[in-house]
Amino acid sequence: MAAGPRFAGRGSPVGRVARVPELIETPVRVEAAGDPPKVIEEFAGRASGGDERVSVARMRSPAGWSEPGQRPEFDEYTVVLNGLVRVEGEDGTLEVRAGQAVLVRGGEWVRYSTPAGAEYVAVCLPAFSPETVHRDAG
Repeated sequence: MAAGPRFAGRGSPVGRVARVPELIETPVRVEAAGDPPKVIEEFAGRASGGDERVSVARMRSPAGWSEPGQRPEFDEYTVVLNGLVRVEGEDGTLEVRAGQAVLVRGGEWVRYSTPAGAEYVAVCLPAFSPETVHRDAG
């Protein structure tokens, strides 16, 4: 019978660094573009810990919020928890409702708004950066 890996205390294999789940107790508030202001709470990403691979943020956006159009270098997944997020692209507009999601790929022009308010989660790959979002002027 072959022997399994040797362990050195607490269940970690000898010669390996133990990896355990890491609790993210509180998000970091990030300044939002658009008007009226929305609340962005980043759980993972550049602002909350310097992670450039991915950003995960919860957005709470009031009725009537909109932001300038943008052509980001990153992919953005948006999962709507409550309300409706309007997503305008070059070829049309989507209304993404609670329980639905949308993917906007890097390089696509997009403008987000919440006509009646919404709560949603945005996941960006690689992580969101003001330098790579490329918002429209004006």
